[in-house]
Amino acid sequence: MALKTGYLHDDAFDDSYLEVSDLHKVHYYQYGKEDGKPVIFLHGGPGTGCKKQNTVFFDPKIYRVVLLDQRGTGLSTPRGETRENTTQALVSDIEALRKHVGVEKWHMVFGGSWGSALSLAYAQTHPDKCGSLVIRGVFLGTKEENDRHALSTSMIFPEIYDRFVNYVAPEKRGNIAAAYHELLTSKDPAVAREAAYEWDRPETTFRSVQEEQDDDDVEKALQEKVELMTSAIICTHYMLHESFLGPTQLVDGCEKIQHIPTRIAQGRLDFICPPRAAYEIHKRLPNSELHWLPKAGHTAMEPDTLNKLVDFCDELGQENLHL
Repeated sequence: MALKTGYLHDDAFDDSYLEVSDLHKVHYYQYGKEDGKPVIFLHGGPGTGCKKQNTVFFDPKIYRVVLLDQRGTGLSTPRGETRENTTQALVSDIEALRKHVGVEKWHMVFGGSWGSALSLAYAQTHPDKCGSLVIRGVFLGTKEENDRHALSTSMIFPEIYDRFVNYVAPEKRGNIAAAYHELLTSKDPAVAREAAYEWDRPETTFRSVQEEQDDDDVEKALQEKVELMTSAIICTHYMLHESFLGPTQLVDGCEKIQHIPTRIAQGRLDFICPPRAAYEIHKRLPNSELHWLPKAGHTAMEPDTLNKLVDFCDELGQENLHL
C-alpha cells in the first residue's frame, strides 16, 4: 500500500551474487512483482550500498525492483576493494546483471547523487536498454563540482569545513581526497576508522535541511553507519580519479539519450550536489522534466523529495516504455 513515506515491500524474492570478474562478485536483491516492469536502483556514494528502504519509491504491484550493490560495497565482494573499480566497470556490471536476470530492457533506471552520474553513464552507453530515467541530487562526477561543494561548505558551514580540512596535515591539504585516502588505507585500524568518521562528517551533518539535528545526532548517525569505512575508501578512490569520467562527458553524452523520458528532482538547498548539474542536464534533454524542491536538501528521504520521486515513478509506471 502507498504511504506518505512511500511503498512497503515484502522480503526480496531473489538474493544472489553475480561474478563479474576474477576479482569481483556483485550482490543484488529483487523485490516487488516478479513479472513487473523492471527498474534498477543505483545507489550513491560511491560506496554506500543498497538496503531494503531503497524500494520505497516503487509500487510493488507494478515494479520488479533490482537493487545492485556496486563493486566493493554492501554485500559485494571483496568489500572495499578499489582494484578494477571504475565507472566503466560499474556500467558493464549493470549490463551483465540485466542479461543475468533476464531483463530485455529496463523500464526505468533510477539513481541519486553518485547514482545519478552512474545512471547517466549507463544510459549513454546503452541507450536502447533504458526506457526511462529518474534522477535526483544530480552529480556529474567533475572536479568543478567537488571544488564548488568545498567552496559552498566553507562559506555556509565554516566550522565544519575547517574541521574537515584541518584534520589532515598542512603539507597535504593541496589534495584533500588523497590525504584522506592515505589515512583511510592506513595499516592502523584506529587511524583509518577515525579518518572515516571525519571524511563522512560533513555530508552527515548537512545532507538534510528538513531534519533538525544537533552534534549528538550527527555522532549517533556516524556510529550507526555500517558502511562508513567502505564508503569513505571507495569515495576517495573515485574522487582521486575524477570519477573516471571526462570533465564534460555526461553533459556531452546527453545527445545520445534525447529520446529517453527523464524526470529530475533537485533540492534547491542541496549543498552536497548543488543544483547547477541538474539544470545543465535538463537543458540538454528535451524529453526531461526538472522539478525544483525549494525547501529540500540532498537526501532522497526528505518528505518533499520522497513524495516527488514516488510521483515520478507512479507516473512512469503507467507508461509503455518497452519499445
